[in-house]
Amino acid sequence: MKKLLKKRIIIPVLACGLFFTTTAFQNDFFEIAKQLEIFTTLFKELNMNYVDETNPGDLMDTAIKSMLADLDPYTNFMNEQDVEAARINNTGDYTGIGAKVKTLKDKLVIVEPYKDYPADKAGLKAGDEIVKVGNIRIEDYKEDAGELLRGVTGSSVEVTYKRQGKTNTATINRAEVEIKAVPYFSLINNKTGYIVLSRFNEKAAAETNYALRDLKAQGAQKIILDLRGNPGGLLNEAIKIVNLFVPKGQLVVTTKSKVKKYNKTYYTQDNPIDTEIPLVVLIDGGSASASEIVSGSLQDLDRAVIVGSRSFGKGLVQRPKELIYGTQVKITISRYYTPSGRCIQALDYWHRNEKGEAVRVKQENYNEYKTKNGRKVFDGGGVFPDASFDASNNSAITNAIVNNDLVFNFATDFYYKHKLDNVDNFKLTDTDFNEFKSYLKSNNFTFETETEKALNKAFEAATKEELNDNIEKDYKTLISNLNKSKTSIIDENKAYLLELLTEEIVKRYVYREGLYDYYKRHDTKIKKATEILSNPSTYNDYLH
Repeated sequence: MKKLLKKRIIIPVLACGLFFTTTAFQNDFFEIAKQLEIFTTLFKELNMNYVDETNPGDLMDTAIKSMLADLDPYTNFMNEQDVEAARINNTGDYTGIGAKVKTLKDKLVIVEPYKDYPADKAGLKAGDEIVKVGNIRIEDYKEDAGELLRGVTGSSVEVTYKRQGKTNTATINRAEVEIKAVPYFSLINNKTGYIVLSRFNEKAAAETNYALRDLKAQGAQKIILDLRGNPGGLLNEAIKIVNLFVPKGQLVVTTKSKVKKYNKTYYTQDNPIDTEIPLVVLIDGGSASASEIVSGSLQDLDRAVIVGSRSFGKGLVQRPKELIYGTQVKITISRYYTPSGRCIQALDYWHRNEKGEAVRVKQENYNEYKTKNGRKVFDGGGVFPDASFDASNNSAITNAIVNNDLVFNFATDFYYKHKLDNVDNFKLTDTDFNEFKSYLKSNNFTFETETEKALNKAFEAATKEELNDNIEKDYKTLISNLNKSKTSIIDENKAYLLELLTEEIVKRYVYREGLYDYYKRHDTKIKKATEILSNPSTYNDYLH
């Protein structure tokens, strides 16, 4: 009788749970269907009845982007070109001219030719402006002009380009291009190996594995892994790279989501290469996502000393979902957590300020966690290095200088004005920096700060209300003082700007490979890493 009673009680409870779950699902489904129907009806009526001609594709593109902008910057709609770009980023392979190219309205700018690839062999250099591909003028081409440079292996393309005011032509024979995840590795000294990992594509772990084995065969007894500027990529590749240095079966990362199937724990699956070799990992503000999984987990496991400046702080995982007509949507599906349990996400996109801006997690709200050896580590703001360097003070003004290609263009002019047979000891001087500041002025570099915008808006309001007579003098004084402040900010960022200029200039003479050689001799973070590794007691002190 008791068993029968239990059955009578349990079955209704289960049925009730199923009812609520099903009802919740049906409510969600109904709400989605309802909103889709409203939107479809609106979209149709708008395009059919609006007073002027509309472009349905442009309207839909705006609608999608506006909707996704309310979420986070990593949840993106991907058209067919975006999908192909993502494929290239993940595989590292494509057919083309072998150069990093920037697409502008009226030209294609060669940002960086890859050594010994077609563009380089055809004589193209950074700064060259392609204005015509075959018979097609870039300014007349309405689609993605960068696609004009793609084509099958062995095919050729003629380009017309401008260099320092002169027009030239070149024929480029397209070829298979391989973008390496590890573009460089070598010995720094007879016992220290240096590996640059620039991206987490499908070859990242295999190339890092090869570099590590090769360096050990050359006599390396210590390793520096450089993740600076690495924006991340494939999660599984990050786990495999951690696995090179830690045993099989070690927890590396956990992902948590509202969708149960995305709640996963990831462990190392293979036998490691070397669990004892002293290891330093270099990071900076450009190290994100998979870079932070590698650096954060190796820090949590006390397997590496982290050197540099605080990483970017991206603790979110995305997954592409196929749509129709060759498009995709990349959706943030979960947050990830390092072995100690911390999530290093720095910006809160779900509790924005009154301006709609994502808010950085405040330091007083960081939570404390412990590494394997009991060291304190924190969440909420990226990975904090064990040996920390001040982050470059890249203010809004210096960002504007970079985004307006003024560093890039100055480097182009410098290259054609100065013949350097050897860059080993190249160093920019105060005179060079003053020339750069003059270059900014001659190119009419202007940048309106948020303060200026607010002052201008206030003065416009005062003018409308006819209250400007008494404050005009003060307003002009404030604007003048702000302009002086902007000039001083450029001087305050001298070291950072010289660093950017040096990097861009050195690449012009010796390609990216030569830049890494230059870093080995001059980079302060590499010197610090080498110093830590050269002293076993110092190295161990960082980890305990």
